[in-house]
Order: sequence, then structure tokens, then C-alpha cells
Amino acid sequence: MRKPKGGDHVDDVLAQWQNVRPEGDASPMAIFTRVYRLSKYLNRRIADVFRKHGLHDGEFDLLATLYRSGQPQGLTPNALRHAAVLSSGAMTNRLDRLEAAGLIQRVPNPDDRRSLLIRLTVQGQTVLLGCLDEYLATLDGVQAPLDKEQRQALASGLRVLLRTLEEQGDD
Repeated sequence: MRKPKGGDHVDDVLAQWQNVRPEGDASPMAIFTRVYRLSKYLNRRIADVFRKHGLHDGEFDLLATLYRSGQPQGLTPNALRHAAVLSSGAMTNRLDRLEAAGLIQRVPNPDDRRSLLIRLTVQGQTVLLGCLDEYLATLDGVQAPLDKEQRQALASGLRVLLRTLEEQGDD
């Protein structure tokens, strides 16, 4: 089976579905199978960047969330967990690893003696900022085949889908 000009693997999959089930509509796969496959390629490239900086998958996100929050005193674990869309178990494991590496610290919350705040250490900020440029360059390289209008249209469409799922509480 030949790919249409400019075609990809998903075009082949859709053509196969059309051949074996002509009465069915496999068109939703056109978007979501591509998103899934893009995610796999992107995750590999990003994991390589993070690994170079001594980070595991997802740890960059926690460090970046703390940094961009603009809260030098830190965030509560719950606020950080919601910002990073993690389960409490996954959050605890990541925080334990980051603390053991000296990238974050848990400090008493001055507003609530029963809770802690998670704060970036100087070393954590250094690692984050050292990784950030390479991370952004990797993302920019992946989106390089798209022109400005295509990037904006793709971001806009994905925003609509993501906002809908977020409003439904599917996190």
C-alpha cells in the first residue's frame, strides 16, 4: 500500500481500516493516533534532555512549576500536585527523589503549622535553568516543520480539546 503524497503511518492505518471496514468511520484516529505517536517521539527526545541534567521524567515539571509560581517561600504539596496533575503517590515519590538530590527542600509552612511547603533550592534552580534552554530548543526543533500559522492553529485546536477535558474533570 502506497502512502499518499505527504502521507504518514496514520494515513496507512486509516486506509487499512477503510479496506477492512468500509462502513465504519475511523476518522477520529486521524488526530488522536497522531497525537499519541507524536507524544511517544517527543517523550523520548525530552527524556534524553532531562537525563543529561540528572532528572527523571516528570521531575523537570515539578521544578519548573515551583520556579514559575513566583512563590519563593514555596508551594504546598497539594498546590504543586494540582499544578502538575499528579496522583499523591507519584508526587511523593518525585518529591523524595528531588529532595534526596538536593533540588528541593520541605520547610514548615509559617501560615499552617500542620503543613509543609516545597521550595526550590539554589541547586534546584541551577539544574532547572541549565536544562530549560535545551528543553525549549528540543521543542522548537520538533515544531520546526510548521509555519507560524500552523503552530497557532494547532495550539488553538489542542487548547479547545484540553480545556474541554479539564472542565470534565478528566485529570
